[in-house]
Amino acid sequence: MEHTNRIGLDINKSKELADLLNNLLANYSIFYQNTRGYHWNISGEKFFELHLKFEELYNDLFVKIDEIAERILTLGHAPQHRFSKYINHAEILENNEVTNGNKGIKEILSAFKLLLIKQRHILNISAEIDDEGTNAQMSDYIREQEKLVWMYSAYLNKQ
Repeated sequence: MEHTNRIGLDINKSKELADLLNNLLANYSIFYQNTRGYHWNISGEKFFELHLKFEELYNDLFVKIDEIAERILTLGHAPQHRFSKYINHAEILENNEVTNGNKGIKEILSAFKLLLIKQRHILNISAEIDDEGTNAQMSDYIREQEKLVWMYSAYLNKQ
């Protein structure tokens, strides 16, 4: 029992998982801010349609950011909260002001691909240490985001 944290998981593996979740948190935070930028700066023929979709997406990302941070805390570690850390550790890069809807959607699809890869890796690690809480969280995110990838891709294909 001395090698487990307060929820009964291996301390070292929990630290590894918390580090992976902190990296995921950094990527979500940059993605969130990019999506706010799409929402604010979008213009053109599909403005009303995309303005609402981007708002829907950033609201969902905001909830997930909080859930990831709370999961890190549940594992007994501290979530990063500084954007300077996010920028230095995230693979999703800050974008410039994107006014073109299709460009914004392509960047969203690219971000989802990266998140899905990271979340599947976290899912595998959490399964190895019997961390059902993190496992269920990642599984839910993957299922939701795979559907969003299909929907955003379908939108691009109708253009």
